[in-house]
Amino acid sequence: MSENTQTTVYDEVLDVLDKLRPFLQRDGGDVELVDVEDGIVKLKLMGACGSCPSSTITLKAGIERALVEEVEGIQEVVQVF
Repeated sequence: MSENTQTTVYDEVLDVLDKLRPFLQRDGGDVELVDVEDGIVKLKLMGACGSCPSSTITLKAGIERALVEEVEGIQEVVQVF
């Protein structure tokens, strides 16, 4: 993947996260984009989301689904600590 394509994918991921962020913040949490590499988005859940028992569901069913649908080439979202 070229650097320009990588930058575009990174920016597209940020755009999707910005759409989802108000829902996370409403529950006292947030998300930080750590990296995008080979179709895998690495995220850090912060605030209430970092310690929430439902964070895996939020990550996979919410954030991952939105990113896979809206950003071409995204295959998976993983949480980093």
